[in-house]
Amino acid sequence: MKLKKFTILHSNDIHGDFLEEIGGSLSSEHIGGLALLSGYINKIRKEEKNVLFVVAGDMLQGSMIDTEYKGISTIEIMNYLSPDVVTLGNHEFDYGLPHLLFLEKLANFPIVNANLYIKGFGKRLMKPFHIVKMDGFELLFTGIITESVINSLKQDQLVGSFVTLEDAAKEVDDIARAYKSNDIDLTVVLSHIGIESDKELASMISPEAGVDMIIGGHSHTIMDKPVEVNNIVIAQAGSGTNQIGKFELWVDDNTNKIVKYNWELVQITEDCAKPDDKLEKYIRSFKDTVDKKYNAVLTNFTAVAHHPERIIETELGNIYADAFADICKVDVLFLGSGSVRVKELGPVVSMYDFLGSFPYDDSLHRFTVSGEILKRIFSTFMKNGNRKGEGECYQVNDRVRVVYDTKADVLVSLMVAGTEVDNGKEYSIAMQGFHVSSCDSFMNTSFEELTKIKPGEVVTVSAQELLKEYLRAHQRLVPAIENRMIYS
Repeated sequence: MKLKKFTILHSNDIHGDFLEEIGGSLSSEHIGGLALLSGYINKIRKEEKNVLFVVAGDMLQGSMIDTEYKGISTIEIMNYLSPDVVTLGNHEFDYGLPHLLFLEKLANFPIVNANLYIKGFGKRLMKPFHIVKMDGFELLFTGIITESVINSLKQDQLVGSFVTLEDAAKEVDDIARAYKSNDIDLTVVLSHIGIESDKELASMISPEAGVDMIIGGHSHTIMDKPVEVNNIVIAQAGSGTNQIGKFELWVDDNTNKIVKYNWELVQITEDCAKPDDKLEKYIRSFKDTVDKKYNAVLTNFTAVAHHPERIIETELGNIYADAFADICKVDVLFLGSGSVRVKELGPVVSMYDFLGSFPYDDSLHRFTVSGEILKRIFSTFMKNGNRKGEGECYQVNDRVRVVYDTKADVLVSLMVAGTEVDNGKEYSIAMQGFHVSSCDSFMNTSFEELTKIKPGEVVTVSAQELLKEYLRAHQRLVPAIENRMIYS
């Protein structure tokens, strides 16, 4: 038996979480931030042999530093951290496919994806796998993506994908089998499909493929320990930079298997590492430029507005949903919870704060639907299976009161303006363009059904601009939870 120890550090869903926070067990303790994370990674690389750092998607979005430079700043900052391999997340596509291909050229690290193809040519969009040769061993990394990316690319006719888990499993099988004869000692899938889908994927991969691990993202899951399905070890590391996953693996060169492993979720604080001063200075250079441009006060709330989770009604979600409903003049406004990118905002809100909280400059669309369709939409996104961290959830406006029975997994009551929704009546609704293009999967409703009563209307091509002007004109908004969506 020829054993070698490897250490794999893994992050996912960093989302532009560049700067440290103050908090933790001590109120003055610094937590997270890429400078401190880099310090920890550099420390482990110095102290231990055979160290790899990988990222399971969604480096982009979530901060004004990323938004202002359209991801270029993020890639340049990530070049400092020098990951060994990265896979795509859905937010890597937020600035458009051509820009993603440009960002890929700027990266000094390999970006892998096995299941995005250019239609009609049979060519993969990205490098499908990367083999790391380390200390006489060969480690293969491949990557797959969530269906959310496919939804966001529906209007791009050049790109297609194997979108089902079954097809993704076949892609992984094909790559792993093809290179197994090259004496690959460890095979790792970097996924961005969420923890529950990771488990399903693992159950579908054939044992002959020799896949050892799935390191995932997308569902922002904090784990106590990895799970094992079909002899495949599965883990992810929450989101942001406040923590990082750390595997210690002992791999047998003769059997090409993991003999044993240890895993921990390491909290990134000043106790575990010193910040990377050079990277800190580099990040600050971007932040100083952005601060100067966006430091003007936009509005004031009466208190801090919170948005702790996207699967529940939130104070900040209510403020934004009410603003859009007022702008669109509709009965029901569906605001994608994931488009609100901060956990809290205010009471003083600068332009910098606002743009960081709502970075997506999408369109807004208005439709007229029957009560039956409206109930179906609520039944779809409020169901238990959609709220496990991988589905699309919504914030709604103050005209809505809805009750959902989680035990029976059924919609109990849906009221608009104090009256129970009638299947045969008509209701005006509005949503973002991303959700219109993905209405089949997100809302279980086709575009034809949305436009059956009346043609759809584009309210604006810039929801962000309208929201900004609304907040400027409406000072002292009151953050509140009003039990608009009750899960009983």
